[in-house]
Amino acid sequence: MKTSAKHIADRIRLMIATKQFQVGEMLPSTRELGQQLEASFHTVRKAYHILEEEGLILGEQGRGFTVKNQTPLLDKSARLEVGGEKIQALVEELVGYGLDESEIELLFQEQLGFMEWPDRIQTCASVGENRELGKMLSDAIKKQVGVKSQVIDVNEYESAAKYDALFVPIHLMNNFRSLRESLLIIPIVYDYDPDILLSMVDRAAIATIGLVTGSEETIPKIIDELKRSIHFEGSFVAGTIYGKSLPLFVRESDLILYTPESARLVEQKVPEKNRLRLEYLLSEKSSEMIRAELWDQ
Repeated sequence: MKTSAKHIADRIRLMIATKQFQVGEMLPSTRELGQQLEASFHTVRKAYHILEEEGLILGEQGRGFTVKNQTPLLDKSARLEVGGEKIQALVEELVGYGLDESEIELLFQEQLGFMEWPDRIQTCASVGENRELGKMLSDAIKKQVGVKSQVIDVNEYESAAKYDALFVPIHLMNNFRSLRESLLIIPIVYDYDPDILLSMVDRAAIATIGLVTGSEETIPKIIDELKRSIHFEGSFVAGTIYGKSLPLFVRESDLILYTPESARLVEQKVPEKNRLRLEYLLSEKSSEMIRAELWDQ
């Protein structure tokens, strides 16, 4: 994992240039991005200040940093000067490794042939058995690794082929193996956040758990996952939101579990002590793989 301020600034600069971060968008807080990249928030702050000095982002007291421009405010001569300094340093390093002029030129030509690579990080998608479960995976990836992704369900094969990278739950990998030659596919292993599971188990006298989702087809999948994760001798009741209404069982349930798609309504109408939001937690290996592809290059 590369965690120097310069490297982080370089990656964010590229992500801004390729519109992974859009003008006007708020960047993750220094602490949040530090946790995602396993770096100190001081290092992230230093990286942000580098980008702020270049005119790419703007820091506001109490608000954080937002993207101000898609490219640094440098004229052509300044860009060439910066590029010349970086290439000179790289060439000197390569000569130190024993490469001659023809070998260095060959390497540059090969790398120029891969210049479409930065576009890859523009179009990522998280796959779910339906869109609601895909959204839960996308939320986990953004929270843990700082990478945004669109959401598709497992049946949207033609749509999947349009993306440059897919984050696919490992049990769904067979559905996308034929696409591995044309795009980047990262297998994802995840479970429910252990803190959520422990909170469920630790609550005494729970006889009924209510599950609220945004889609009917999400219900059996989540209940099966929960039954594999925890030993619960009580009963599950489940239903979806209806417009601005919650299922009737919500009033009678000892604990309400809910998905991000139903969060707005549940959090308005159910006391915090009586509800738990379901969130996925990526395995460390899956997080490392995403970081390696999208941050560590």
